[in-house]
Amino acid sequence: MADDITFYDDIEGYAGSLSYAAGDTVQLHVSTTCTSYDVRVERWGGERTEVWSSADEVGVHTPAPANADSDGCDWPVSVEVPTDASWRSGFYLVTLTAHGAAEGRDVAHAGFVIRPAERRSRILLVLATNTWNAYNTWGGKSLYTGGHRVSFRRPFGRGFLSRPEVDRDDRKARPARWGEEPDPDGEIYQAYRFANGYPGFIGSSGWFTFERRFVEWAEREGIEMDMAISSDLDAVDGLCDGYDLVLGVGHDEYWTAAARDAVEAHVDGGGDYASFSGNTIFWQVRLDDDGTPGGGPEGAMTCWKYAAHEHDPVVAAGRETEMTGIWSDPIIERPEAAFLGGSSTWGLYHRFGQATARAAGAFTVYRDDHWLLAGTGLRYGDVLGAKHGVVGYETLGCRIQFDEYQLPVRAGGDHTPEDLEIVAFSPSSNLGMGEYPKSISALNDQGDLEFIASRVLGSTSDDALRRIRHGNAVMIVCRPMGADGGEVVTIGTTDWTFGLADDPAVAQVTRNVIDRYAVG
Repeated sequence: MADDITFYDDIEGYAGSLSYAAGDTVQLHVSTTCTSYDVRVERWGGERTEVWSSADEVGVHTPAPANADSDGCDWPVSVEVPTDASWRSGFYLVTLTAHGAAEGRDVAHAGFVIRPAERRSRILLVLATNTWNAYNTWGGKSLYTGGHRVSFRRPFGRGFLSRPEVDRDDRKARPARWGEEPDPDGEIYQAYRFANGYPGFIGSSGWFTFERRFVEWAEREGIEMDMAISSDLDAVDGLCDGYDLVLGVGHDEYWTAAARDAVEAHVDGGGDYASFSGNTIFWQVRLDDDGTPGGGPEGAMTCWKYAAHEHDPVVAAGRETEMTGIWSDPIIERPEAAFLGGSSTWGLYHRFGQATARAAGAFTVYRDDHWLLAGTGLRYGDVLGAKHGVVGYETLGCRIQFDEYQLPVRAGGDHTPEDLEIVAFSPSSNLGMGEYPKSISALNDQGDLEFIASRVLGSTSDDALRRIRHGNAVMIVCRPMGADGGEVVTIGTTDWTFGLADDPAVAQVTRNVIDRYAVG
């Protein structure tokens, strides 16, 4: 199976938007080489519950246009799914099953989020759909394979929204059990995905890999949450209003300026934000016409990434702060560390390629008396999350020094808030060219080590590279807006959610955050 998964299956489909209000009509766009197919819609929370179905829909094949990756498929509406105010906020999986398709290629998945008709919870979980889109190669390129504009109006690659559960083989930072050697080149991951016909990005992002695990755990614990998607922060006025806690989980890498404005305003007004995510707010993106949920009328997202300072048109137009590069770039003047208390500039990879390949995959506890660790039984020097390797594959950290009690404190010089507590951390590293695992789908640009050093420090000298190479993954609490604002909790790792179901300490830390900010 090639990395181009376009029409690998005999049926494909996508929702007209990734976000609908309860009561809207969901439009599905389906293309199949078969004469008929069935549709099933399930709300995927603590359990999967069917809410709507239709059998024997007429199959029509519409090819993917050459620019499907950047401009979308523009397929006609095939099926309309009515919703009403009784539909709970959450993620809804669409399963399309073609009749008479080749064995193993008869099923495709689409998905959408239902926003609540009115706020029903004190918690808002924002799914990282901008990052889902960045990694999606369906129709051609992703932002990792040479593209700089990617459309929301196309199917997701197979396995991205739903696939069979496996123990470790679909993880980018696969935990090593006792007596095993690590797999820094991701060869086990590669063998798994090729054997099952999955594209390279399934371990990097998506509902099934990250958010799904958090939602399953939370709802089974009786935690109620409303849900939205990344671009709802742009398009829905006052989306965060009335919520005590806004959450992000997994891999929440791509943010617009408007989304940051909305979340920072929430914290400035006394609300709280918790990020159980690694590599968070790393790249700035632009959406086509931010006024429509799901990503604008054309539904596309632009990010020039490593080439932004040279090729993004807004730079030449004198709008440098809109440049779609890393938020830590001095041109943008808005480093994410000023809000989150950490940045992937100071630690991006753990147990990935040559970055700390034999590390514990866990946080080392320093402030064992902190409220974040209450009820865990953890003491100074203990490790948190090693069983399921919750630290990895991407992280974020801050510059650290030790105080007179040999406890970690912010070193400064990295834009982090002065009011910042480091509860636990783990070594993390940036990678240069030649140090990445074979499992990455592509690397068309320079390595992150060289790139970050050149943009943040203005140099790729040996000294600059050494300053950027050695970093960390952090568990921190900070007040970015000062004493009158709310708090931000950053658990700086993508893989935190892998420990929720089976590691009591990981679950307890997560519950402590929710109890503090949304229960009282």
